[in-house]
Amino acid sequence: MLAVAEINYIRHEANKKGRAYSKIAKQMNRDSRTVQKYAEMDDFNLQEKPKQIRKARVMEPVKPILDQWIKEDLNKKKKFRRTAQRLFTQLVEEYQFTGSSRSVRQYVSQRKHQLAETTDAAALPLETRPGSAQVDFGEAPFKYQGESVTLPFLVLSFPYSNTFYFQVFQSQNRECFLEGLKRIFHYIGGVPKVIRFDNLSPAVKKIMPNGQRELTEEFQNFVFHYDFEYEFCNPGSGNEKGHVEAMVKYVRNNFLLPELQIHNLDQLNETLWKKAEKDRERPHYVKETMLSELYLADKEHLLQLPAKEFDCIRYERVKADKYGYIRVENKLYSTSPRFAKCMVLAKISFDRVDILTEEYELIVQHPRLYGKEPKSVIWQPYLILMAKRPTAIKYTSFYEQLPIEWQVYLSNCTVPEKQEALQLLSVILKNDDMKIPTQALQLASENGHPAVDSIKQIYYQLMNGRGQRDTIQPKGFVPAVPTATRGLAHYNEFFKGTGGHH
Repeated sequence: MLAVAEINYIRHEANKKGRAYSKIAKQMNRDSRTVQKYAEMDDFNLQEKPKQIRKARVMEPVKPILDQWIKEDLNKKKKFRRTAQRLFTQLVEEYQFTGSSRSVRQYVSQRKHQLAETTDAAALPLETRPGSAQVDFGEAPFKYQGESVTLPFLVLSFPYSNTFYFQVFQSQNRECFLEGLKRIFHYIGGVPKVIRFDNLSPAVKKIMPNGQRELTEEFQNFVFHYDFEYEFCNPGSGNEKGHVEAMVKYVRNNFLLPELQIHNLDQLNETLWKKAEKDRERPHYVKETMLSELYLADKEHLLQLPAKEFDCIRYERVKADKYGYIRVENKLYSTSPRFAKCMVLAKISFDRVDILTEEYELIVQHPRLYGKEPKSVIWQPYLILMAKRPTAIKYTSFYEQLPIEWQVYLSNCTVPEKQEALQLLSVILKNDDMKIPTQALQLASENGHPAVDSIKQIYYQLMNGRGQRDTIQPKGFVPAVPTATRGLAHYNEFFKGTGGHH
């Protein structure tokens, strides 16, 4: 049937102006018989009776099965979806289906189109769609490694079921943002179909005049990898993701206050999954259904995870200074003396900074610095150079950065001892920091200036969990030994008795 406006135009031109059907048809790019039909039509009641739908006796029992399979496939990437022929083969193999492949193909084609339209319908707001999510950062106070600090936590909430997950990080940077999303995706075993964000700097590089966003490269690759749709709030319109904003407050008030005392963030985050899931043991504030049941609908609509996890890293090409340090986000990281004034690659993740050659060979690995810590030094590459020139160590900036115990010890060493000590450090610091070597030095120094072998022995005892061994105390009777007289006095007494003759 033609649109109302077209019918009105035909009837006006033909019946009131008297124009020929052929001319009207040519102008409208319609068949002249169609124009004649609507120009002469007198009855505008329903012109076509609905077709009678006859139930297909063979197809009817398998339609629910096909519907379920089609729904499952709609949550997967297109290349992973089964063809109609494959679905027909499954029906034959698993359910002894006796119908034709043509019937299955027709039904699958029709249902895919219907289900896709239902899935893509925009009439439902985001808040009521199962499988949709919202994301935002919040902040809370913590006692972390002995200091009072404010740390961010990332919340992903499901408005349909009023449920959530959250993870605590040391920063709101790109790597922490993507790491948090990735952890949640892989923990729940799927990816929300649509995720709404604020205009977070880890995701949005620039807001364009027409409302489009220029995404950061890392976030764009993350979206491609997990294949979800993203939505962004209008600038200054945080209410457009009101659910997650309310959930940020809920998480802070119910799980993170008063301030938690933590030593290891990874251990803390492992406990937060169960806390979020235990919170679902209550009814929805409107739907009066348990949150745990509503979450099952969210989970059913998740997209399939890709075969591989996304690497939440980025690379920066930087030049080392004359000491071999590079700067990443105003923090200094050591490389090696041989890379002074050279270009290197910084491979940056949320918790590590690996420094590579331009051929991607590893030089050193650092924990990523946050907070007030300005510099991370991996001593081992520098100590190899120092061991070759031990007399120059006192005049380098690296000497001043050594623990005070080692500064004092090296200042009291002879040149050969310095060389031995630096060689020892260059070996044991390949897989260790200065903590245990310094402890070994302190223990070895309890009885005075120690030999390098003593430090080495105690270090390996500490590494093997045996600690320092006590001095052996012999058991049983030890006979008294006459006191030995040192010096030449006894020699002079001997010659007095001989008259002084040699």
